[in-house]
Amino acid sequence: MVAAGRGDRLGGDVPKQYQLIGGVPMVLRALQPFLSHPDVAQVVLVLPPPDALHPPPFLSAATTASGAPAAGASLQSQPLTIRPGGRHRGDSVRAGLAALRPECTVVLVHDAARPFVEREVIDAVMRYARAGEGAVPAVPLSDTLKEATAADPSVIRRTHPRARLWRAQTPQGFPRAVLEEAHARAASTGHRATDDAALVEAMGVPVRLVPDSCRNLKVTTPEDLALAELLAGDAAP
Repeated sequence: MVAAGRGDRLGGDVPKQYQLIGGVPMVLRALQPFLSHPDVAQVVLVLPPPDALHPPPFLSAATTASGAPAAGASLQSQPLTIRPGGRHRGDSVRAGLAALRPECTVVLVHDAARPFVEREVIDAVMRYARAGEGAVPAVPLSDTLKEATAADPSVIRRTHPRARLWRAQTPQGFPRAVLEEAHARAASTGHRATDDAALVEAMGVPVRLVPDSCRNLKVTTPEDLALAELLAGDAAP
C-alpha cells in the first residue's frame, strides 16, 4: 500500500493519508480490506521516511467510531510491514516489493487514498494475477473528453470519443516477478508512470480490466474528502 506522499492538493496541516473519514484515519480504512482478507499473506505499508521510523500511534491501537476493532486495533498481530518510501511513486512501490517475503508470488498495489475498495474487486484482481496476467480495476468513462490547446488551455483543440476508455483505479495486481521486472526496467531508464499497469503493459504482458465502482474513489481534493465522508456515513451500521 502506497502512502508515502503528503497530498498537497488536499491542503491542510495533516498529510492526506492520515485525514479522518468518519472518525477513522484514511489509511486505516484502506488497509482493513487487505488485513482482513484470508488470502493476503503480508501487507507492506509504505510511509514517508520519518513516519516509517516513528509510525503514528493509531497504527498500533485504534477502534472504529462504532467501537468495533479497526485495522489498527490489532496491527501488531496482523501481517503488516512498514517501510519508508521514496521521492516518487515508483520508488515507493519498489521499496514495498523489496520488503515482501519470498512466498508472496502475487502482488497487489493499492493507493492509501482509496479507502473504499470492495472485497469482490480484490478477489477479481487476484484471480487474474494468479493466472499470470495483470489486472486493473476500472470504471468506464461517462463524460465527454475535451483536449485543450497548448497555447491557451481555455480553448478546445479537439473532442475525444469516450468509447472503450476506462478510468484506472487500484488495487492493481500482477505476478510478482512481472512487476519487479517492470519496475527494474523503468528505474534503469528513468521512466515514470502514473500507475504500475502502464509499466507492465510496456513489457507486452496482458493486463485485464476489472469492472469497479465509483465508490472506490481516490481522495485528492477537499471535494473528494467531503464525498468520502458521505460514503463513510452511508456505510455505517
